[in-house]
Amino acid sequence: MTDQQLPGPPEVAHEVFTGDAWSRAEAFAELLAGPGVVRGLLGPREVPRIWDRHLLNCAVVAEAIPSDARLVDIGSGAGLPGLVLAIVRPDVTVTLLEPLLRRTVFLEECVEALKLENVEVLRGRAEEFAGKREFDVASARAVAPLDRLLTWALPLLREGGELLAMKGERAAEELTAAETQLRSSGVRTAELVSVGHGKVEPPATLVRVVAGRAPMKASQASRRKDRASRSKRARGQ
Repeated sequence: MTDQQLPGPPEVAHEVFTGDAWSRAEAFAELLAGPGVVRGLLGPREVPRIWDRHLLNCAVVAEAIPSDARLVDIGSGAGLPGLVLAIVRPDVTVTLLEPLLRRTVFLEECVEALKLENVEVLRGRAEEFAGKREFDVASARAVAPLDRLLTWALPLLREGGELLAMKGERAAEELTAAETQLRSSGVRTAELVSVGHGKVEPPATLVRVVAGRAPMKASQASRRKDRASRSKRARGQ
């Protein structure tokens, strides 16, 4: 067991987690504070901050997610924010994507214990599923700098899908640093979004990137042009 005591939830938690979500949020907090810490998925010092820094901070991301979305949580770890989003948004289908076995085992146990029917746990890296799975939204928290995260997330998104990257005070700096890659990736928009006003302090900062269609490389465009030309000649014979 941990030597840190899990505090009771703040009053605002009752506004964020309603209905069935309330009992699931309480149960998940206990799982994080107990098995989550014992297995090294969460640091012992984080236990007093589970509600404020983790559960509530992740839950408010739901404000930015459209209805009935298919969401992939990249590098889900202990289920933050993916499991929390599944709890507060039962209309959203959540895929928890995580490469490490000990983490996927914990996530599967949580999904079973919380009786979440809108969640699947997928073991692997994002790049392994590019072109095989497609989602409306990709979420990520403390996984990688934005420029690297783009290379993992964008191939998993449909055209018009959104990456919601939870970032802290360096969000604007990361957005600027990724400017070249954003242009080359053909994204439609990239902006900072603030969620959770009146619920978490400070409000959570997201980098929201709307996926477009990546520009074809010159070699790909040339090959397509050659194929079209040969096809026209063939039809003319």
